[in-house]
Amino acid sequence: MSVAAGSAGASPAPDVSPTSPPRPDGKPRCGWPRSVIALRYHDEEWGVPLRDDRKIFEFLVLDAAQAGLSWEIILRKREGFRAAFDDFDAEKVARYDARRVQKLLADPGIIRNRLKIESAIANARAFLQVKEECGSFASYIWQFVDGKPRVNHRRSLKAVPARTAPSDAMSKALKKRGFRFVGSTICYAFMQAAGMVNDHTVGCFRHAPLARQMRGWRIDCSTLE
Repeated sequence: MSVAAGSAGASPAPDVSPTSPPRPDGKPRCGWPRSVIALRYHDEEWGVPLRDDRKIFEFLVLDAAQAGLSWEIILRKREGFRAAFDDFDAEKVARYDARRVQKLLADPGIIRNRLKIESAIANARAFLQVKEECGSFASYIWQFVDGKPRVNHRRSLKAVPARTAPSDAMSKALKKRGFRFVGSTICYAFMQAAGMVNDHTVGCFRHAPLARQMRGWRIDCSTLE
């Protein structure tokens, strides 16, 4: 999920102040989460470093599905995606055929876009190929930040970029390996979601705890391009 203000295909940024007003629990947060479901995602998942391949594949699917839409829509359909895509089991998704595509196109619980559905299947196959070559997809994808989360110190949503040099490199590499819907903006949204970068604004109550967690977080990376 991208919070870059005004970035194409990213969630709209409703607030460019350093943090949103404190919620009833008194905790200041980034300016973008407004609904209960978005608050829960922001507080519990967004920016937490991931090494679990199934969870990583989930975010690849969801961030691709977000293109041109708001992250709020994706969050509200997340359980629908989970049910439709076999709990984001890449091995099962990679075996989907034309009949399954037609079934997914009729499923109101997901984004019924043929290109996005077919990209999820193609990406599952590419994902498994990378996993076979590297041992895990996590060891491959984390090479774009040298195996260590990057802690940013954004003071407002205006300061959050839509893309970066690492997301450009990730996008180029994934496209070369046959992934679809992996433009640099989508890749940066994935990096935010998967905790490869800490883009919580500095006034947000989640920034400092994640920064501390990230200081000791490392993963051995592949050099596979």
